[in-house]
Amino acid sequence: MELELQPLNLPSDNERLTVIAGPCSAESEEQVMSTAMQLASKGCHIFRAGVWKPRTKPGGFEGHGEKALPWLKQVKETTGMLVGTEVATPEHVELALKYGIDVLWIGARTSANPFAVQALADSLKGVDIPVLVKNPVNPDLELWIGAMERINQAGVKRLAAIHRGFSSYDKKIYRNLPMWQIPIELRRRIPSLPIFCDPSHIGGRRELIAPLCQQAMDLGFDGLIIESHCDPDKAWSDAKQQVTPDVLDYILSLLVIRDQTMSTEGIATLRKQIDEIDNQLMEIMAKRMRICREIGQYKKEHNMTVLQTSRYNEILDKRGAQGSLLGMDPTFIKTVFEAVHEESVRQQIEIVNK
Repeated sequence: MELELQPLNLPSDNERLTVIAGPCSAESEEQVMSTAMQLASKGCHIFRAGVWKPRTKPGGFEGHGEKALPWLKQVKETTGMLVGTEVATPEHVELALKYGIDVLWIGARTSANPFAVQALADSLKGVDIPVLVKNPVNPDLELWIGAMERINQAGVKRLAAIHRGFSSYDKKIYRNLPMWQIPIELRRRIPSLPIFCDPSHIGGRRELIAPLCQQAMDLGFDGLIIESHCDPDKAWSDAKQQVTPDVLDYILSLLVIRDQTMSTEGIATLRKQIDEIDNQLMEIMAKRMRICREIGQYKKEHNMTVLQTSRYNEILDKRGAQGSLLGMDPTFIKTVFEAVHEESVRQQIEIVNK
């Protein structure tokens, strides 16, 4: 289905970029107001703070709940900023609306659960409020789109996506892998849908926020949602990924925000060259698959297993090293050849089972 969307009508920090900033958690009235006043003085228009904080394991600080909502209301009355928070249950929605919260977002754990999203959608029927939906923890674009469809079907038309990266078992430089190809595909599928980037949760470390913000701008994202705390090192949750309002202001001042409306006529010739190379790649790939089918026939005739692990590892190692020498990311090359190998195995299995 197509999403029926209307403009978010949220204030922007400049002509294009919308920034939502504030602490991971609303810890105390003093902490909330101190952070909010500093952000407001820097020109921030939308304040965020977690009121309900689902943690991976029990025992940690999980938010003050309703007790913290009057603090956000006070931020709105004192600074004029809009205020937003995460909701995970219909009860959260009811309380957030009761205290005049302006923007709601649905977290990654919740968006992964269609039953939970549907319950939220039912509670939002008849409500005109911007709702931002974070990607599910797992890299599942259809699940992400499905969550937004459920909210949209409830009548919420001021809708946006938040890209916060995807969980990974392996230890990586990022807390959550960006996997930029997924929000890029989301933009291709739903061009009118605003997309925000959450560099705090992607990076997991404050020193990664600036480069991630710039990457998001280079990809044409519409906004940022960033965790900012008046004293990040003493934060009760996610201390390592929060920055002070001063640091946030500095990061934003350095951003290069590119013109999305500039004519692309000047790169038409280069794009034509890309098309020609892509055609050559397709022809080469078809030739490779033909040879793979011949190998499959040989394996069938000699009663050999299709998967030859040592050969697979040799391909990945060799091509990764070649890619590095040619100025490409070895991880990218590995991903490409994993996909190529998967298709090669599929075609050989077809031959063997004939």
